[in-house]
Amino acid sequence: MFSKSCEYAIKAMIFVAQKSKDEARVGVKEIAKGIDSPEHFIAKIMQDLSRRKLVHSVKGPHGGFYMDKEDLKSSISDIVKAIDGEKIYTDCALGLKACSEKNPCPVHFEYKEIKKNLIKMIENNTIADFNEKLDSGKYFLKNK
Repeated sequence: MFSKSCEYAIKAMIFVAQKSKDEARVGVKEIAKGIDSPEHFIAKIMQDLSRRKLVHSVKGPHGGFYMDKEDLKSSISDIVKAIDGEKIYTDCALGLKACSEKNPCPVHFEYKEIKKNLIKMIENNTIADFNEKLDSGKYFLKNK
């Protein structure tokens, strides 16, 4: 559904949101460790998200990434679009370029409903929503 980069980006943003509650900043090493992801990969993703104004970054010894209240309003789809573009809206489940309503692949119509629900979920949920789920203690972001 999402690229590996996009999966890491979503987890990283939720992790940074969790750590930013007291206006704290979090470094790449801590993010990578906190979501069990490769550090070099997270560094590139976070730089990209910062350039796209989805997360703030401060350089220096007390620097790192953080999110303010406005950033928490970003939808998951904002992150997906920043990393993967519009592919979630257009791509075929089997990766066929010519798949469409008129020329469907074998799973087109079944996947169409799944994709519709996925798009609804990413557009209607914000970083703050996922943050609240983690705060409840019922959900986790990293395997134990």
